[in-house]
Amino acid sequence: SKAPAGVFIVGDCAFNSGEAGDYAVLSDLLRPLREGQMPVHLALGNHDHRDHFWEAFEAEKAAKRPLTDRQAAILRTPKANWFILDSLEKTLSSPGLLGRDQLNWLAKALDDNTSKPALVVVHHNPGIEGNIGLKDTMDLFEVIRPRKQVKAYIFGHTHRWNVEADSSGIHLINLPPVSYLFREGDPAGWVHATLGSRGIKLELRSLDPSDAAHGKILNLAWREG
Repeated sequence: SKAPAGVFIVGDCAFNSGEAGDYAVLSDLLRPLREGQMPVHLALGNHDHRDHFWEAFEAEKAAKRPLTDRQAAILRTPKANWFILDSLEKTLSSPGLLGRDQLNWLAKALDDNTSKPALVVVHHNPGIEGNIGLKDTMDLFEVIRPRKQVKAYIFGHTHRWNVEADSSGIHLINLPPVSYLFREGDPAGWVHATLGSRGIKLELRSLDPSDAAHGKILNLAWREG
């Protein structure tokens, strides 16, 4: 089978408090992908430490990022533009925050890139519930809902594989954890995503191949506009 075009790790690259050793281990784990010329795109979550991350991945620090104090980026691919956001407000504090500067940048970047579907990638889940989630969810939705090229909000944080849509038709894709489960019986694994011209195909690849969810495929059609 054909190798994936790239890999996203959607936050919590570190185990607990973003120690330098965590990123050294991650770098070692990612080496086979990098040696295989597979691009790896890293987002930050609430267990990350931004300065330790940048010290470990100097290429990320040196990259021409749109915001000097956040790990945000645009990845342009043939069928979609990916907007990778940084919702790390404070290491080891569960809720996340994008902040006004990042939201303003996102709005302008979306307005400058309207010809392809836009997929927003951020660690924190939408909404605040039980003191977890993205504090400025409504501010983010005010940016992405009226911009019809935005088709999906892809996130982690809850450690629960789930796919639904918001009232405007934006797909809310909650990625599973790769290891640490909150709830027994939920799958741990990764998601193989295949972009089409009018939607996305998602296949769950469970770390336990006997898991009932392993190999299940979801085909999501993009909202109009």
